[in-house]
Amino acid sequence: MAKNNAEQKNYPNFVIITGLSGSGMSSATNAFEDLGYFCVDNLPLTMLPTFSRLLLPNAEEEVAIERAALVINIRERHFLSQFPNELKRISKKLTAYVLFFEASDEVLQRRFSETRRPHPADVGKGLLAAIRAEKEAMQEVREKADLIIDTSNHTVHTLRRLLVEKFGQTKEGAPLNVQFLSFGHKYGAPGQVDLMFDVRHLPNPYFVKDLKELPGTDSQVVGFLEKENEVGETIKRFTDLLEYLLPLYKREGKSYLTIGIGCTGGRHRSVMIADRLAGAFKKDSYEVSVTHRDVQK
Repeated sequence: MAKNNAEQKNYPNFVIITGLSGSGMSSATNAFEDLGYFCVDNLPLTMLPTFSRLLLPNAEEEVAIERAALVINIRERHFLSQFPNELKRISKKLTAYVLFFEASDEVLQRRFSETRRPHPADVGKGLLAAIRAEKEAMQEVREKADLIIDTSNHTVHTLRRLLVEKFGQTKEGAPLNVQFLSFGHKYGAPGQVDLMFDVRHLPNPYFVKDLKELPGTDSQVVGFLEKENEVGETIKRFTDLLEYLLPLYKREGKSYLTIGIGCTGGRHRSVMIADRLAGAFKKDSYEVSVTHRDVQK
């Protein structure tokens, strides 16, 4: 099914990532990895035809690698002189999509100053001279590009969003993994929680004799809590807040989000609320899971 959706969007299955040093090629590679591309950084150009054959159907009409993205830049010493010929050579059997990244001189200067990395084209004449020399040397490669992206005004997050929308199987890209974790405050708050809701304000089934020993997954406990108006109102307000927040977390490139739901003992109220919230967000754009840390204590 995923393959059909990808074919409908007609995304390239072989992308060559290149461009100016400091323009965002590493961030782009991370985004392509998240999109399911097999990524190789700084592949020797002489290996390009050999690698490209891995994307061609074999005798059984199967594809060894469905999608690949290669980073080839000026650090590969044969790159500039051989790239046009190698690209033409592989184009006889396979379409390579060339993605070229660039940025303004000022932005590239700032990025190299912040990272304190030497520019690969620096021969002792200073950073700005190295940037301009690389820009001139890469002009022929730039002319071969299918898409040129200026990252001067992009952050890591906005660049990722652009690439996901352009090359993802869907506009949303990979799903956001959301875990709802119920717990008891008396046993300590869990670590590595992104959001935390406290439900100790709700009526406690622990003080009802027939419910005390039952878990929050039991229908009797669920029924008891459902009869309380503030329980329904709390679930609604939590749901409304998360419906607003989750798309924003996803937009910023977050892959995993853990939401803690805490009550006193982690056995009744937090369990029921976590289950209800998880059920509300089991949609196509989210991968939802539920963990009840203290329900057996």
